[in-house]
Amino acid sequence: MNTLFDKIWDAHVVTTVEDGPTQLYIDRLYCHEVTSPQAFAGLRERGIKVLRPEKVFCMPDHNTPTHDQDKPIEDPISKTQVDTLTKNAKDFGLTHFGMMHPKNGIIHVVGPERALTLPGMTIVCGDSHTSTHGAMGAIAFGIGTSEVEMVLASQCILQSRPKTMRITVDGELGKGVTAKDIALYMMSKMTTSGATGYFVEYAGSAIRNLTMEGRLTLCNLSIEMGARGGMVAPDEVTFEYIKGRENAPKGEAWDQAIEYWKTLKSDDDAVFDKEVRFDATDIEPMITYGTNPGMGMGITQNIPTTEGMGEAAQVSFNKSMEYMGFQPGESLLGKKIDYVFLGACTNGRIEDFRAFASLVKGRKKADNVIAWLVPGSWMVDAQIRKEGIDKILTEAGFAIRQPGCSACLAMNDDKIPAGKYSVSTSNRNFEGRQGPGARTLLASPLVAAAAAVTGVITDPRELI
Repeated sequence: MNTLFDKIWDAHVVTTVEDGPTQLYIDRLYCHEVTSPQAFAGLRERGIKVLRPEKVFCMPDHNTPTHDQDKPIEDPISKTQVDTLTKNAKDFGLTHFGMMHPKNGIIHVVGPERALTLPGMTIVCGDSHTSTHGAMGAIAFGIGTSEVEMVLASQCILQSRPKTMRITVDGELGKGVTAKDIALYMMSKMTTSGATGYFVEYAGSAIRNLTMEGRLTLCNLSIEMGARGGMVAPDEVTFEYIKGRENAPKGEAWDQAIEYWKTLKSDDDAVFDKEVRFDATDIEPMITYGTNPGMGMGITQNIPTTEGMGEAAQVSFNKSMEYMGFQPGESLLGKKIDYVFLGACTNGRIEDFRAFASLVKGRKKADNVIAWLVPGSWMVDAQIRKEGIDKILTEAGFAIRQPGCSACLAMNDDKIPAGKYSVSTSNRNFEGRQGPGARTLLASPLVAAAAAVTGVITDPRELI
């Protein structure tokens, strides 16, 4: 009768407060520079050590520049944030992958690729996109600063048990349709609050046929539907991805791990609090037109009109259109763009670079486009060079930047100027998310690549 979520959650319950929260044991805490300083300050004030330092991994990503990382950071706020994390990790005896460290990168890219994230784990980080790690068959969610302090001190957290939802996507994805498009499609149908209060398990043939990296992208965006987290049951795709990676179990321990991981699936008679179904054949390459990730549409469709909308919804919609400089009912195909961003914890993995390169190969970057291609980690960067993807990109007029969160959020040097249009593979398109006044259109690496070589919003299927 148990869901995958139930099995992992129940295995980590320490105590349950009657009519209150659960004390949950945490297997892995990831710390970056933005939400951890106050947590470490709290430990110092109370004279407490980190209980289980071997379970904590620190790395800067939000504030790191994506060029000249071997030089001191110029921005004083970013420099302070990054330096503070270095000091905190040293003072408390924690593993720290600093800038230029070969294991550095975006924490949600590094965790899976180094097999620090494994099936059956509970994982937290002071960052909402911690949901990414659920793709490995783990319970992973973002927490606040006071909760980071709680985990550092006790390796446990107090949490209310969320409700469960299963989203099933059956059928075969069409040409040029990626995991990013599945996520944007779901949000366009369910809205950004459609999964509020739920932990989502993704199931169905279309999900099983996704690669590990596609699943990571999908789970990354769970949070944008309001979900507490997202997860995919581990299977042969998961095991094959983990096998041989740096922190993967080896030898006999591997066999034992596989045996356990194979039990991590929802029982046939498992009951979810909510079930939602979609057909993969209904999904085409997607693009957003508004100021939240749920305002998305198929790339060949037109922006909706306000017909049938309530008064409050109309006001919000019109405000969004004004900010974006779009008209209700218009098509976005052929719209001129200014920036393209490939990267973030959503689409900064090797497969995303392969996809982007496959479309720009033999073509040239459009003159009107400034493109920022940012690997999610130094491991991704090394793989790009090993596969010769860097040569394809250079020949097409693109340059590869150094790893970091980059233009996903306006916390480092990579900001989109006011009024400019950015086709971005990141996860959020709120007003000012990529820089004050920046206009963000969320899309897959293929849609981003098509825009980068044509200079306008283009259906990538025309170029594949």
